[in-house]
Amino acid sequence: MLTATLGAPGSPLSILCLGAHCDDIAIGCGGTLLRLLAERAGSSVHWVVFAGDQERQAEERACAAEILLAAKRVVIDVHTFRDSFFPSVIGSIKEQFETLKTLIDPDLVFTHQGKDRHQDHRVVAELTWNTFRDHLIAEYEVPKYDADLGHPGVFVPLTEDVARRKVQVLMRTFPSQSRRRWFRAETFEALMRLRGIECNAADGFAEAFRVRKIVM
Repeated sequence: MLTATLGAPGSPLSILCLGAHCDDIAIGCGGTLLRLLAERAGSSVHWVVFAGDQERQAEERACAAEILLAAKRVVIDVHTFRDSFFPSVIGSIKEQFETLKTLIDPDLVFTHQGKDRHQDHRVVAELTWNTFRDHLIAEYEVPKYDADLGHPGVFVPLTEDVARRKVQVLMRTFPSQSRRRWFRAETFEALMRLRGIECNAADGFAEAFRVRKIVM
């Protein structure tokens, strides 16, 4: 289990969360963050999103504030790179990563899957690995039209209360996304239930990640 690789049980963590767009982080690892922060008192989180207009920035900050309520220290950065154009401005995004690595030496990094078919997601995943080469990186999954969900190897079981809370926060804090057919409570619950089946989670819910490298 992911939490078994992160030092003594209950010890605080420094966590870096990276997302291409507003809502990506909460969708991909919101439940795991809720669990970790409940189990690891005193943890800090640096939450970074690379594309967000004024409306979505406000939504993202509201969402992050709810998910990170139990964190001791929180930094939230939302940049304004153009959605869907990340490959054409990868140099500028790389500069943000270079700055970021001078600010935090995280115990755990959450980012997009490297095999994600969305070009923005892939850029963030690539730069994560370029920048944090000797860190524990967990690649989360985001359900979308691209049909690129893979076969994750790390599962984090969630209680039903945590799974429900994640979904409620997403639906409440991102009203701008309600017009999207995939942005539904049923979508997020279904994926957590599927991953819960795959790891025999006690409450039937889990989030899953691809972890390419673990240094013991």
